[in-house]
Amino acid sequence: MATVGLLYVGAVLFINGLLLIGVVDGRAAAPINLFVGALQVVTPTYLIIASGGAPAVVLAASGLYLFGFTYLYVGIGLLAGLDTAGIGWFSLFVAIAALGYAVVNFRLLNDRPFAVIWLYWAFLWALFFVVLGLKHESLARYTGWVTIIQSWVTATIPAFLLLTGYWPTNNVLALGLVVGGVVVFGGLFLLERRRAPRAPAPTHRPPVPAATA
Repeated sequence: MATVGLLYVGAVLFINGLLLIGVVDGRAAAPINLFVGALQVVTPTYLIIASGGAPAVVLAASGLYLFGFTYLYVGIGLLAGLDTAGIGWFSLFVAIAALGYAVVNFRLLNDRPFAVIWLYWAFLWALFFVVLGLKHESLARYTGWVTIIQSWVTATIPAFLLLTGYWPTNNVLALGLVVGGVVVFGGLFLLERRRAPRAPAPTHRPPVPAATA
């Protein structure tokens, strides 16, 4: 059930990435955030209730709320025109929590590829904090492309592999994700910096009074 939710996390990340690079309008992106956010809140609630208190199930389900609350927050914020500072600072909380879940997957669950995926999410939500919470909008386009890439690498493709029973938990995949993440996201950052327009040289002109209404 949680794996099905992961598949649609890929969908909402894809749309939100397009939102950040200016392809999708905010109101158009709101419904998918609300749909997936609701799914990511209902699913862990059901899993926890049905678990009979099994610690491993409760632990695995608890992380889903981080994403469910994020998408609900985003969807409501887009429709209501809320300031992004709230979701930005909540994203910092998610980024820090994701580091803990990475350790859990690495040491307790022995799923090292998914531990790296949690690190991917920590990085992405840290970017959300910088762009939305600290208002560094110059990184919005970079964050959008990182979001689009992660929608496939951390959600859609792993979900399909998990659903079909082909998800590997070996160190080779984990190492490949680490190297690939550093190369792709680092190269993308350098590419975005090169394409960013340079500020025009200042011109020495006498000040012009501001126009009045």
